[in-house]
Amino acid sequence: MEQILKRHKELLAQVDAWFARSMELYPDKIACKSGCSACCRSLFDITLMDAYYLKLGFDALSPETKEMVLKKVKERLGLMRGHWPEFDHPFVLNYRPEEEWEPLMPEEDETPCVLLGEDGRCLVYENRPMTCRLHGIPLIDTDGELMHDDWCTMNFVDQDPVELAGLSAPFDAMFREEVALFREFTGELLKQRMSELDTFIPTALLIDFEGFDWQAWLKDFKPFDDEA
Repeated sequence: MEQILKRHKELLAQVDAWFARSMELYPDKIACKSGCSACCRSLFDITLMDAYYLKLGFDALSPETKEMVLKKVKERLGLMRGHWPEFDHPFVLNYRPEEEWEPLMPEEDETPCVLLGEDGRCLVYENRPMTCRLHGIPLIDTDGELMHDDWCTMNFVDQDPVELAGLSAPFDAMFREEVALFREFTGELLKQRMSELDTFIPTALLIDFEGFDWQAWLKDFKPFDDEA
C-alpha cells in the first residue's frame, strides 16, 4: 500500500504542477488563491483511493478539529439518509446507479465542504482529492481534446480559456494511470481488483479502512451493473 500511495501522490503532484503552471501563465485571468472556497460547495463523489488518502490527512488533525468536522459530517449524513435510509458503512455508492446519486448533490446546494476551516482554507489541503485539484480550469488534453469544459465563473471572465495556449496537460494519460492505480489499490485493500468504488468527501472521513473486514463485505456487495 505504501508504494501505491507514493505513486498516487506523484500523480496528484502532476495535476498540481499543471494548475500552478496555468496560474503562472495567466495570473490576471485566474482568480484562484488561498482562502478562496467558491468551488468547495455541495457534495463531491471521490474514489475510494482518494478517500483513503483524504482520511490519512484527517486522522492527523488535532482531536478538537476532528470533533468539529465530524459534527458537520454527521449532519450531512443525516441529510443523505433522507434519500438513502440504508446508506451505511463503508458508505460505498456503487450499489445504486449514478443517476440516483444526483438528489444527494443538487447543483443548487451551497453548503460548504465539511473540511473547510473558518478562514476558508482546506484543513487537509495536501491530502485533498483529485477532483478538488482539477476544479477551476477546463481540462484540455495535449492532443487538443476538451475533456471537461467547465471552469470557475471568476476565472477567464473576458476570454474563452480554450483559445489560450499553455493550459493543456496529458489528462488522458493521467486518468488512465489513476484507473490502473485504483485497481492496484483495491487489490491490496479488498484482495480483488476493481475499476470503480466511490464515496462522498464527508463519508470518507467515517470509513474504518484498517479495522473493517473488506473481504467479507465484498462477498455481499452487489455493484450496480447497467447491463444486468
